[in-house]
Order: sequence, then structure tokens, then C-alpha cells
Amino acid sequence: MRRIMPAFDGLNVSYASVYPEYAEEIPGELYYVFQDFSRFRKIASIKAGFQLLKIVLSVRPDVVITTGSAPALLALILSKTLLQSKTIWIDSIANCDRLSTSGSLAKYVADIWLTQWEHLATDKGPAWWGAVL
Repeated sequence: MRRIMPAFDGLNVSYASVYPEYAEEIPGELYYVFQDFSRFRKIASIKAGFQLLKIVLSVRPDVVITTGSAPALLALILSKTLLQSKTIWIDSIANCDRLSTSGSLAKYVADIWLTQWEHLATDKGPAWWGAVL
């Protein structure tokens, strides 16, 4: 996400992550931390859900952009359903052989659904607009 930050210059931006230490990389920016979870740690999704709900209702984003994860998918779902936010999913560069599970599900909630690997793009999505290297 940091690699596309210049595109946000001049905009009112807030950041959220499961990594509290990343806040020091963007001093002066609004930064929220929430619980990580995965399909292997489903119980953690309950705490994350409440944290993300609080963040979404506090920030009230017009647009939500993520480079992907299960918690990020939940953030997109909450933002889209509660606030009708525009949503953009950019599947992680790490998913070079196939879309992530969350990335596959993102097609149902993302207004723009992207992969960073050209060979994973299809006519039905996700689209490939290039890689964020």
C-alpha cells in the first residue's frame, strides 16, 4: 500500500492495518490498528469485526482500498454495506500462482477488483492494471 501512497497526495486519507509498527512509517497520518485473523484463526474475526466496525463508523470512508487479507475483506464488506463506500481490492503480489481466498471472494464486494499478475486476469475479473512493485 505504501507504494501507491503518492496517488493519495492532497486527499484526506486514513490508514488501518494489523501491524501497529507500520504507523511510524507514516507519521502525521491517521492510523488505526485491528486484530489479524485468517481462516485458521476464525475466533479472532469476532474481535476484528468489532474493531473494524468502530473504525469504519468513525472514519466513514468514501473509498476503501486494500492490498488484501481476510480482515481487509471484512473492512470492504462493512464499508460497502453500511456506508456504500467505493471499494478497491488489489490482490497481494505474493499471490502469483492463484488468487488468495479473500481475493477470490472480493469480487462480490469490490467495485474495482485487481490482481498484480497479468496471467491471473480474466475477462470476468480480476483485472490487471500492472503490478505495485
